[in-house]
Amino acid sequence: MDLDDLPRKQPTAAEALAKESLDDLSVYELKERIELLEAEITRTKQAIDGKESGQSEAEKLFS
Repeated sequence: MDLDDLPRKQPTAAEALAKESLDDLSVYELKERIELLEAEITRTKQAIDGKESGQSEAEKLFS
């Protein structure tokens, strides 16, 4: 089997975002991007907290 025949892994949204050029963005657009990324970090941390809380609750039931 030739490795070129294998399907290529598509980059995740985060990987694609990290590769985007920032050179053509204005200061306003860069600040807006930071606000969106910070909001996404907060949302992601909340999801982690919820999952960890659920895991803790499940562990208490089976202890």
